[in-house]
Amino acid sequence: MSEHRRKPPQGRGRRAAQPQPPSGAGRRSTPPPRGGASSSYGGRADARRAAPRGGGGGGRRRAAGAGGAAAGAGMAAGGLGGGGRRMAGAGAGGRGGGGGYGRARGRYQPPPRKRFIDYPRWNKVGMRRWVPSWKLVLGSFAGFLGAIIGLSGIALAMVQVPSEKAATQQEKNVYYWANGKEMVVAGGGDQNRQIVPLAQIPKSMQNAVIAAENESFYQDRGVDPIGIVRAVGRMALGGDTQSGSTITQQYVKNTYLDQSQTITRKVKELFISIKVGATQEKPKILQGYLNTGYYGRGAYGVQAAAQAYYRKDAKDLNASEAAFLSATLNGPNLYDPEGGIGSAATKAKNIARAKDRWSWTLDREVKTGRMSQAQRAKYTKFPMPAKPKKSTELKGQKGYMVDIVNNYITANSNISDRKLKQGGLRIHTTFDKKKMAEMTKAVERVRKANIDPKKRDVDKYVQFGGASVKPNDGAIVAMYGGEDATTHFTNNADYTGVQVGSTFKPFVLASAMRDGVRNPDGPEVQGADARTPASPKSVYNGDNKIKLRNYDGTIWRNEKGKEWRQRNDGNESKGRISLREAMQYSVNTPYIQLGMDVGVDKVKKAALDAGLNEDSLSRTTPTFSLGTSAPSAIRMANAYGTFASSGMKSEPYSVTRVEDDGATIYEHQKQVKSAFEARVADNVTNVLETVVQDGTGTAAQGLGRPAAGKTGTTDDNKSAWFTGYTPQLSTSIGMWRVNDKAKTQRFQKMYGVGGQDSIHGASFPAEIWTKYMTGALSGTPTKLFPEPDPIGEPVFGIGASPSPTPSPTDVPSQDPSQDPSQNPSQSPSPSNTCDNPLVCDNQGQTGGNDQGQTGGTDAGQDGGTNTGQDGGTNTGQDGGNDSGGLFGGPGGREKE
Repeated sequence: MSEHRRKPPQGRGRRAAQPQPPSGAGRRSTPPPRGGASSSYGGRADARRAAPRGGGGGGRRRAAGAGGAAAGAGMAAGGLGGGGRRMAGAGAGGRGGGGGYGRARGRYQPPPRKRFIDYPRWNKVGMRRWVPSWKLVLGSFAGFLGAIIGLSGIALAMVQVPSEKAATQQEKNVYYWANGKEMVVAGGGDQNRQIVPLAQIPKSMQNAVIAAENESFYQDRGVDPIGIVRAVGRMALGGDTQSGSTITQQYVKNTYLDQSQTITRKVKELFISIKVGATQEKPKILQGYLNTGYYGRGAYGVQAAAQAYYRKDAKDLNASEAAFLSATLNGPNLYDPEGGIGSAATKAKNIARAKDRWSWTLDREVKTGRMSQAQRAKYTKFPMPAKPKKSTELKGQKGYMVDIVNNYITANSNISDRKLKQGGLRIHTTFDKKKMAEMTKAVERVRKANIDPKKRDVDKYVQFGGASVKPNDGAIVAMYGGEDATTHFTNNADYTGVQVGSTFKPFVLASAMRDGVRNPDGPEVQGADARTPASPKSVYNGDNKIKLRNYDGTIWRNEKGKEWRQRNDGNESKGRISLREAMQYSVNTPYIQLGMDVGVDKVKKAALDAGLNEDSLSRTTPTFSLGTSAPSAIRMANAYGTFASSGMKSEPYSVTRVEDDGATIYEHQKQVKSAFEARVADNVTNVLETVVQDGTGTAAQGLGRPAAGKTGTTDDNKSAWFTGYTPQLSTSIGMWRVNDKAKTQRFQKMYGVGGQDSIHGASFPAEIWTKYMTGALSGTPTKLFPEPDPIGEPVFGIGASPSPTPSPTDVPSQDPSQDPSQNPSQSPSPSNTCDNPLVCDNQGQTGGNDQGQTGGTDAGQDGGTNTGQDGGTNTGQDGGNDSGGLFGGPGGREKE
């Protein structure tokens, strides 16, 4: 062994600090240098450096292993004894390993340095590496909780406490004509918005609100976490929102000017509510709530509400009046006794609902110790509010247009009534300025020339209503709601409860052509009755008071076992008559029987498909086919527009877009779809052209261009209609009598009105229709209706068979229960004409005057029609089928 061996290289770190073994003891062998010279000195680093480059993967490991083996062999040759053998084993350890302290697999890997978050876990294998330790779970939860607390603190510091004054500030809305020019500036509430201190709000008002809405107001912290979570959950799932359940949360909602229904807004409201509850005294919160709540009628705050409903200051309210006003905070649309928006908010329903809530609130005050039983006993009569006032800026037709527009917005967008009343919106409507002027002029000309209440008492309370809609689009371009929106509060263009009579018959005909007449002798086809689509040439028995039969020929009876005999106008018998002629002269008996043969349910579906609203339809008794329903003028014009556009149905609308601070927050999306095949709709149009050309609607010939339409008059002469169209425009005009100022409103007879024996759809309504359409369409090209394709096949109703042997038919009888006599029916005559269209018009198809076994129509606004043998319809402005609201009752919704 050389005496001049070089010292081993000075290592670093832990290895360098280790003591060197004494001479003669077993030492670590040193791999040969890179140049390939063998040496017994050096460490593993030398071996790695000496390993040859290249040679494929694993060369470095093979070199290290070879170096270790050489070192072990050298030391064994030097007589190192057992130590050498140990070193040799260490150098050669591992398959192709790096020698030294290498592990069995690969070279030595020391444990990783300690990590702050040991994930994945270094000392675990397989899936266990990904299972967090309890320390990690606990630490993560603590960190998350700390972040939430920190962020909540920041949020609480950033949110602002609401201001009563800012919440009651309002602007006006600007409404525009269809051409973009300004129509009217209105809205923003019509009442005084004065803020009053709590000292000027009677204790009875405070007690009523607390008892009804938040009994624990003075004890709670102002926030209901469960209510907030419930509201957020419902929004996340796409359901209806729920408002906060405490007065504090309601106060915050009232002052939160952004009324969007989002989770972000709910979270902000939560933080504001917490801050308000922590920083403001309870009396201050209650004062803010009562001064910012929306009570309806454009009134924000209790002072404005007291003026709007009772024409007095808030401090003068008694406990009974206060109990009612607290109910309006729960939803003014549903509790104002004058009615609200939608079929759920009719006048009758609102009065009943308001009385129940008023009584319940007073009882709650007793139960919660805020009123004595003796004091409660004083209030037994409901404190009926005064009639609402209209702003003078909404005189004439403008008020009706604004009402239609506002109702449409709240029913078809996310814009709430509260947002509308706060104002500042730019609302673009569909109303055509020229057409509006033409309709108003047409009505007023007819009224001025014929209606004179000073001359005839019967001319009192005469009402007109009308609407004009663009076919294949649905835009409402004109309407007539009454003489003046500031004095007559019912919009006659919208739902009124007035029955439409024979103007309903085209839906029966459309159903017969589309769905077909049931064949009583036909086989069952896949579980459904065999049906035959009917053509306008189909023949039915047009005699007066014939027995009504089921489609299989059996006599129809109501649940009491009584029969029904339908009356024609003037008790005329027409014999065998085609459906075209029956429509032309408005004969009742063929169409009531046709409805039975088709199925009244099918007739109803056809009416809905055309565009009527279900809420305005009466019960589906047999007389349903003769017009016992009460759709609005807007809905009727739109439904007839479906026939004008060859079966393409559109939804009526009055708003194209709404802007707020320059941003569009609502824009109408056109909704048009096929409701009937073109050949069905075009054949209906062709039949209705006959009505105008040589039927009950000849007064419309004055238009001077192709037109189709139908007259309608109800029993006891209580209403009369003319609804018709050209390819470009569909219009419906109605007329009736009702004292809208009476406590109990009833439709009244029109015999003698305008100096005429009776009023028919062919008289004043058709005259107004013709005058309006002439002016509205002036300057527009004349268009022809499409030629209809053949449809269906002739169907022969019971008693109208073309067989050589006379078919049995029912002759008129004064005894409704008498069995029919067997007499031959009259033969149909193509030249069957009528010298007086007013007489031929359907004067009475909904009951009354010996029409049916139970008789009678009381088509009053407070109860309506008892039509038909089984009771018929209960339609009316104050009750009935409770239709109401937008365009004949789309259904209302309360919004925050």
